[in-house]
Amino acid sequence: MSEIIASLSEISDRYDALFVDLWGCVHDGLHAYEAANEALIAYRKAGGKVVLVTNSPKPRTGVEKQLLHFGVSKDAWDSIATSGDSARAAMFQGAVGEKVYFIGEPRDTPFFEPLSILESPLAIERVPLSDAEGIVCTGPFDPKAEPSEMRSALLFAKQKGLKLLCANPDIVVDRGHEREWCAGALAQLYTEMGGQSLYFGKPYPPIYDLALRHLAVLDSNIGKERILALGDGIQTDIKGATSEDIDSLFITGGLAAALTKTKDQPNKAALEAFLGEEKQNPTYSIGFLR
Repeated sequence: MSEIIASLSEISDRYDALFVDLWGCVHDGLHAYEAANEALIAYRKAGGKVVLVTNSPKPRTGVEKQLLHFGVSKDAWDSIATSGDSARAAMFQGAVGEKVYFIGEPRDTPFFEPLSILESPLAIERVPLSDAEGIVCTGPFDPKAEPSEMRSALLFAKQKGLKLLCANPDIVVDRGHEREWCAGALAQLYTEMGGQSLYFGKPYPPIYDLALRHLAVLDSNIGKERILALGDGIQTDIKGATSEDIDSLFITGGLAAALTKTKDQPNKAALEAFLGEEKQNPTYSIGFLR
């Protein structure tokens, strides 16, 4: 059974680095959580390294600007690994072809900006679905619309045999008190319809490879046994950490707040039932990062 702790400081001396999820842990999509800020700053002051590992489809620079806007302190983290950068690298290497149909909001178009770390990247062209060799999805056109509204377009794509590159495997997020659909919901629907979806964020290996590369730049001597992954997504953050043999801290006050009956801390019986239903067993659990 997952051990319920009261604060990060109870266990922080067991780990040299943290892989920290953002949405639902460090901010709510609008504002930073001050207690989370303070906990991460204290951890870094004690010598720990913090890599923010996010399923955001944004490039790293875009996430950094967003964090500053939300009020997340620059002193709370060392580096950022994004699902967007992992997916961009795959796209520019031809994972879904050179002519792609883009599903996403206008604010996500920086996804197509050149990626300097690659040698000889492909010239990606955005085209109508009828002319596409593949699909790039950073999220729904309208994050509040039901994913099923895209069914007819996805059926046409499946009939063409197109692969869908999913830049954010999250199904939903809570922006403040509003729940929104993410790219993972469309990728899940496409897969259920018989299409092929390619994932690059948590819980899939590519983003952990990227996070480990970021960590190695900070300190090349930290092994997985000294890393703790934090997150509120039981099937993304926690499942991904388990698959990578990394210990995890489940933030129950995020997406699973109602199901774990979290006010300040999770209800032990509710948490146990939730983890049993999800078939996941995080090393530790806490209501909120603090």
